[in-house]
Formats: sequence, structure tokens, C-alpha cells
Amino acid sequence: MTTLYPMLSVEEARDRVLAAFRPLPPERVPLLETLGRVLAEDLYAEMDIPPLANSAMDGYAVRAADTAGAGPDHPVRLRIVHDLAAGYTTDVPVTEGCAIRIMTGAPIPPGADAVVRFEETERDGPWVQVLKAVAVGENVRQAGEDVRRGALILPRGTEVRPPEMGMMAALGHKEVLVHRRPRVAILATGDEVIEVDAPWQPGKIRNANSYANAAQVLRYGGVPILLGIARDDVAELTARIRAGLEQGAD
Repeated sequence: MTTLYPMLSVEEARDRVLAAFRPLPPERVPLLETLGRVLAEDLYAEMDIPPLANSAMDGYAVRAADTAGAGPDHPVRLRIVHDLAAGYTTDVPVTEGCAIRIMTGAPIPPGADAVVRFEETERDGPWVQVLKAVAVGENVRQAGEDVRRGALILPRGTEVRPPEMGMMAALGHKEVLVHRRPRVAILATGDEVIEVDAPWQPGKIRNANSYANAAQVLRYGGVPILLGIARDDVAELTARIRAGLEQGAD
């Protein structure tokens, strides 16, 4: 039996619909407005992250060679020459037999190549007793360890989630180029449909579908345009559809 309207499988219907889709034009928006949006540009790292070698632990910046053989029964005694908090740098060098008290995130001072954790030391006035030897680079986050300058971090087409937003902030992007949100017109049809706040009448149903569909549009990043209810009339249907197009529906 032949028909003017042959049936399509779900897959065929979906493929036909998707074939008509094209990426929407880009727009530059503030960082906080990018959640759920899709990047329209490649984002590269313009600097190393971290930008400087820094301490991964609270402790003492030392020369690893000075801690050789250190242990609970034979600690190594180093002179504390400076305190260094996160957010600050120092020109005070770590020389042989010395240490700098350092906090997590503070840049490694000149001359130091390792950090001994507080838990592996004992403070003795202007001295520190090191109870465990450390290797070169131990408890140190190297410059560029997380991200290398020039690396492609987020390619275009990436959906922005909280981790991506945090990375863009770390890279210094206050505004980002993303694809515009699709504007979706929603039209309810039928003589039996009434507005949600209208008094119920026998044979009528409230316009629940428009709001359920609008919620789906919002959930997946679109902008719903509610066109109201069109009666079972060709002229009214045509007018409502034209109104949706005039309001910028995609």
C-alpha cells in the first residue's frame, strides 16, 4: 500500500531535523554568563599555570642537599632566614645551612629546590630541625605544571561547565566568545486549550504543554518565546507563527 506520507523511523526523522541545524552566530558575554553556553573560539593559555614554581605544602624551603641523611634520630639543623607567605616574593636567598619558612602557594625563593613539610620538622627558635630528607623538587609545584603557555586549553565547541569557567578565570578571560542562545517559539493550538490561570470549563484543558516545553528549552540553554494559544483556524495559526518569527525565533 502506498501513501503520500511514508512513515519515517525515529532515526531518519532525527537526522532530517539535525541536517537543517547550523551553529548560531557568536556573541561576547561576561564570564558569569557563559555557564551552559558553547564556546565559539579556541582558548589558548597566555601564561604558565602556575606562573612560578611554588610550594605545594606549608613548611620550609631548603636546599635538598642540606637535608641529606636527616631523620628523627639525627635531625639536620638549619637557620631560618625569612618567612614567606602566599602572595609575596622575596629576594632573600636560601644558602647552605639555611631555610625559609614558606606557606602553600608562595613562590620558591632563590637557591631553594625543595620544601620540607612542617610535620617533618621541629622549630627551635631561629632554627629548624629537619627530621626527614627531601629530594630535589619534592613538595614543589613547577611553573607550567598544570598548563603550559601556548597550549590549547578549551577548543571551540566546548560546553562551559563550572570547571571550564574556573579555567577561563584562571587564564584571565573576563569575557568570552560563545554561540548565541537559540530562541525557540512555542505555540499551543486547539479550541480546547485555555490559559493556565483561566477558570476551568468542561471539555477544556489548561495550557500545560507550553510551560513544560519552555522549561525544556531553558534547561538546555535556549530562550523560550511563548506565543500563547492559537485556535483551530488557519488564519490565526498563520498570524501566530508570523508573530514568533517577528520576535526573533530561530
